[in-house]
Amino acid sequence: MGELRLMKGNEVIAEAAIRCGCDGYFGYPITPQSEVMETLMTLRPWESTGMVVLQAESEIASIHMVYGAAGAGKRVMTSSSSPGISLMAEGISYIAGSELPCVIVNVQRGGPGLGTIQPSQADYNQATKGGGHGDYSLLVLAPASVQEMHDFVILGFELAFKFRNPVMILADGVIGQLMEKVELIDQRPRWTNEQISEISGDWATIGKSKVRKKHVITSLEMDSNMMENNNLRLQAKYNKMKAEEVRYEEINCDDAEYIIVAFGSAARICQKTVQIARRKGVKLGLIRPITLFPFPEKIISGYASRVKGFLSVEFNAGQMVNDIRLAVNGKTRVEYFGRMGGIVPTPDEVEEALEQRFLKEDLCRY
Repeated sequence: MGELRLMKGNEVIAEAAIRCGCDGYFGYPITPQSEVMETLMTLRPWESTGMVVLQAESEIASIHMVYGAAGAGKRVMTSSSSPGISLMAEGISYIAGSELPCVIVNVQRGGPGLGTIQPSQADYNQATKGGGHGDYSLLVLAPASVQEMHDFVILGFELAFKFRNPVMILADGVIGQLMEKVELIDQRPRWTNEQISEISGDWATIGKSKVRKKHVITSLEMDSNMMENNNLRLQAKYNKMKAEEVRYEEINCDDAEYIIVAFGSAARICQKTVQIARRKGVKLGLIRPITLFPFPEKIISGYASRVKGFLSVEFNAGQMVNDIRLAVNGKTRVEYFGRMGGIVPTPDEVEEALEQRFLKEDLCRY
């Protein structure tokens, strides 16, 4: 067993980055994720592991620093919150178009605009539908605990290098500020130049030699046919993600007549809702998407012909609900319940929403 600590979600992001052998963090402070950089500055990993930690002059600068370091085959990351991620959107598209690995953490706040520093899940569409320009996708992980904040940093780097693609950890202010017991991995060494050459030598800009060709990293292509080929290659990669990397959790779904779909901290609330409903005799289950892209559409589609309805519970105006409806494809009812502006619903509120949208109507039929 690794070292056990009581830590905040934001703090453990920093700890996991150091321990997994991250080469560099480039970021800019913005609530509610500022503790990520603050913790890194406190721990001073440049003295122990050689990891670079740099506060850039802006989010735009930080994502382009990530772009450059990722191009050299380094394990690099950044973190921000909603408006900051919007500023990074152009750079993220460049990184995706250049097929480079990196990890991006978004601890969401309420919007639009500067909004509020309170928790939100209103960046779902931005994260899962590209977020910037062009036909690209991020692989998106949605943690629901401090332990998963830790684990997904490690998993994020593994997936980023497997697919040569940016990976986003899409958290929210609840998970970022929540304090829980977490098991930390033991310190892993950063890759040596020889290991980078072995792992990333066919694409990284690590220098030209007698045995190594020079590499030019760019997302620019003036020939339309070549650009289409680039896009087709990217789409094939995203389809491979859909085939191999869908992650989800099922709770009490085997006999469920109704299923809630929720991710992140909303899913934690809905676990209690499931308990409340089942004590009342309602067979309620929960599906928690862990990967928001790729979305667990097949598992939801499989339940669609067996249940009376799905309830999408989100801290936004209803974004994931559209993906649920696509997966269900009209086989059963799909309803939405959510709160906005940083308001976090209680389990009882969710249970009441279930009653209003499904149970009262179903009872009236008999």
